[in-house]
Amino acid sequence: MARMAGRRALFAVPVLLVVTFGVFAVAAASPFDPVKAYAGTAGLTATQENLDQIRANLGVDQPLVSRWWNWLTAALQGDLGNSTVLRQPVADAIGERVGWSLLLAATAFAFAVVLGTALGVLTARNRGGWLDRTVSSVAYTLEAAPAFWLGLLAIWFFSLKLGVLPSGGLTDTASDVVTADQVATHLVLPAAVLGISQMPWFYLYVRQGVGDALDEDPVRGARARGLGERSVILGHALRSGMLPMLTLIGSRVPELITGALLVETVFSWPGIAAATVEAATSVDFALLAALTVLATAAVLLGNLLSDLLYGLADPRVGFDG
Repeated sequence: MARMAGRRALFAVPVLLVVTFGVFAVAAASPFDPVKAYAGTAGLTATQENLDQIRANLGVDQPLVSRWWNWLTAALQGDLGNSTVLRQPVADAIGERVGWSLLLAATAFAFAVVLGTALGVLTARNRGGWLDRTVSSVAYTLEAAPAFWLGLLAIWFFSLKLGVLPSGGLTDTASDVVTADQVATHLVLPAAVLGISQMPWFYLYVRQGVGDALDEDPVRGARARGLGERSVILGHALRSGMLPMLTLIGSRVPELITGALLVETVFSWPGIAAATVEAATSVDFALLAALTVLATAAVLLGNLLSDLLYGLADPRVGFDG
């Protein structure tokens, strides 16, 4: 396990280098002007000399490679630079927001896995039945439904129509104190929407895996020995059927990140979505690079986690092979 994690860590270094350079290259080719974004309305009346001075102060007058190398060497020393659009250190900007994004993503991911696994097991026991056909139809429909559309639909129904859940934000409008109860209440809709948007893939993998496992000889043998249906499902079929689903965890991380950004925007959740949009439109090199590294690291860790879970679930798989 340690050797595999070490190999993945070494592989991640060139990947992160290429990704960060790509961010600076794309940002440099962007039609947005970081100087005008930084100056705001004051830039409309500023002289060219003043704009050139701002450009020099921001370092955007330097060649692409120089900007990337200066940012990289500073980042390796713990200095992620300053965000030109948020007017604060990048580390502070991310630190204030990433915790809320992690809370939303983790809650939604757990919801998707639990719901998808439960429905997959229920329908796998009677494939072709009415429950299987109904849940599978809904799952295929949700696969094609954008997360932001589900979010708007949830706001219309639960917030506007029924009035049972808040439509966005982190706390109630009249409150200036963040409490656990308010956060939990405001988390329900965005986490449920994000989780439901991810659930179909887990459901379909578990349904197929458990359904195939129920037809295998070890499960038939367990039934022949007189084991109860619950023991057969949980002790044999589910463990075997979950193996394909474990490989899905890593591949869903990019979709989870993208979905989280959309859901955060729809529900005004105070995560990194707003910062990402502002950094992209304002060509905020330092913030863009840091957020991209964070997202890339999450994807790499997700792939590593799926391999580790697969190896732990199936002893026949070697970590160092």
